[in-house]
Amino acid sequence: MTLYNNFIGIDIGKFNFVVGVYGNKNTKEYENNITGFAEFIKEHQDLLGDSLCILETTGGYEMELLLTLIDQNFAVHRANSRKVKNFIRSFGNEAKTDNLDAKALALYGFERGNRLELFKPQVKKALELYELVGRRNDLKQILVAEKNRLQAPNANLIKTSCETVIKVISEEIETITAKINSLIEEDELLKMRKAVIKTIPGIGDIVANELLVTLPELGNLDRRKIASLAGLAPRSNDSGTLKGYRRTVHGRNGIKPMLFIAAMSARNSKSELKVFYEQMINRGKKKMVALTALMRKIIVIANAKLRDCALQQVQTEVKL
Repeated sequence: MTLYNNFIGIDIGKFNFVVGVYGNKNTKEYENNITGFAEFIKEHQDLLGDSLCILETTGGYEMELLLTLIDQNFAVHRANSRKVKNFIRSFGNEAKTDNLDAKALALYGFERGNRLELFKPQVKKALELYELVGRRNDLKQILVAEKNRLQAPNANLIKTSCETVIKVISEEIETITAKINSLIEEDELLKMRKAVIKTIPGIGDIVANELLVTLPELGNLDRRKIASLAGLAPRSNDSGTLKGYRRTVHGRNGIKPMLFIAAMSARNSKSELKVFYEQMINRGKKKMVALTALMRKIIVIANAKLRDCALQQVQTEVKL
């Protein structure tokens, strides 16, 4: 049974987005801002009510439109970029334009719509939190660059300037971190979810914040899907008698660095995760392979803990 009558593919860029409707040869471009969102919704008002919108993950540029559509109760799927690219390649089409991508996303929705999961933000201030986390990460990159400049051989002439910038950026990072913590404390669901995953060795405030904000699907997917979304699912590379080396592929932007930090901390803790890491090393695994496996184990445990917590809440509400 078809759940939707229309499928709308939306290819997102930094400044614009292109919309393609399945069965319609034409596409249209809008500005990737509030004005463009309003124009798009107004022109597609008759379709959106029974449509599935498919947006590809594009480093966060899709988040504001995605959350705007969800806020107005429209169905939206946030597609995995790797799956969409493989889907397009399966047709033998190597060409790439924004118009073609929008049409391909609409076709992807038409062919797989009944199996695609809808994106559901966990909290009301999801967009604000996402932007704050993104800004914090941007500042961290600038901070690293300034610290590297300070260590350069000819840094004496610019030492004062570098130190001033480092101080300002560090203070701004602290301010943004405090704001993120405050918003999470104000939301009972996020506060509870954060407390749950912080029980996992290696996960502290910063890692917990970023996982909850950038990976809201935690607790709503099975272990394989959440590992794949994080870019930590090993891919087979076998052919005939050849047993190729397994590798992980890129996942959602920003997830792996946080899990790497958590894994580095967990391997030094007095916990079962440290035992797991050491057992892999003792079996002859390379340190990076063992760390990657530990990262995967951490995200799978976090997913299971949040899923179980949600089920307990539902059971409690039913009893009441």
